[in-house]
Amino acid sequence: MVSGPGAEPACFAPWSADTKYFQWDKKDGPYRIAVVNGFVGNTWRIQMIKTAKAFVEDPAIKDKIAEFKVVSTGTDAPAQLGAIEDFINQGFDAIVTIAVAPEGFDRVIRLADRENVVLVPFDNVLDTDTVMQVNEDQLEMGRQWARFVLKELEATGKTSGKILEVRGLAGNSVDRDRSIGIHEIFDASAGPWEIVQVVGNWDDGTAQKVTADALAVHGTFDAVITQGGSTGTVQALIDAGHPMVPIGGEAENGFRKLVAKHAGDGLKGLSIGQSPGLVAISIKAAVAALEGNVMPQLISVPLPAVDYTGLQDGVNFWTDLPDNFFTVNEFPPCGVNISGPAIMAQTEENVQ
Repeated sequence: MVSGPGAEPACFAPWSADTKYFQWDKKDGPYRIAVVNGFVGNTWRIQMIKTAKAFVEDPAIKDKIAEFKVVSTGTDAPAQLGAIEDFINQGFDAIVTIAVAPEGFDRVIRLADRENVVLVPFDNVLDTDTVMQVNEDQLEMGRQWARFVLKELEATGKTSGKILEVRGLAGNSVDRDRSIGIHEIFDASAGPWEIVQVVGNWDDGTAQKVTADALAVHGTFDAVITQGGSTGTVQALIDAGHPMVPIGGEAENGFRKLVAKHAGDGLKGLSIGQSPGLVAISIKAAVAALEGNVMPQLISVPLPAVDYTGLQDGVNFWTDLPDNFFTVNEFPPCGVNISGPAIMAQTEENVQ
């Protein structure tokens, strides 16, 4: 631990005024860096891996990386921990990871510290302040979705009703924190609100199925909040002939296209992106730490949000890109701008 401020504060913004700072011993580059992913069964994770591969080919960072590896270990925590240990033992300089659970990583954290390896969890982060981590504010994302749908409902005179909440992948801190934020806002409102929860795994096909099942059981809902698989959630509403209702969802291209098309019919949506490009910020942070820079323990990436009034084809969604493309991959304060074609040209295969 050292005193702040840290390097490039416009890019590596501290989470709060209380965030502490780390500094590693400077290493000479170029560096060996690995990405240890867990679950790979949805389009966000696939795009994240493609984004990592595209980013390390960027001229701004390519010369700083001697070797780059990617593995996906599934949802089994021991398998992910074993992969991280293996890369540490191979002498890799930094390991970027999406943790399969918010706890249980103490052993690999101690090993990384002992070997002077920079370990950077992002997206699904750990419940610890002993490693440098990168994320968007998941609690606030849930709050913003809930505030939005409440505002839209109140504009039509509704102060109580039934809400469908399509959750993400069980056991992850992202799913947990977003849901806590959603319920925090609804619990503080007048209500009463009945919130029906289903598990969509942040996947379009799964979200579409569980939404269809919920509609079959519960009839109609006054609003929907879907953590991911948002295109599938809306498609289930359309297929069932459900009235268009206010909806909070992720930043899938298909979701934004549907909101833009049906906003006039009542599908008034707020799209907030948990960008797969977080992996690029995490790799950049790892390199900065290896170069001996002072870094915040928890780096905050701003929430990129747009509602139905601000959607523009060719600006924040694209009719000529696939529905499952996640639209937010630009981080101007970090000098990171990864084009859609560059990302889509990559594969999700492991790099051994």
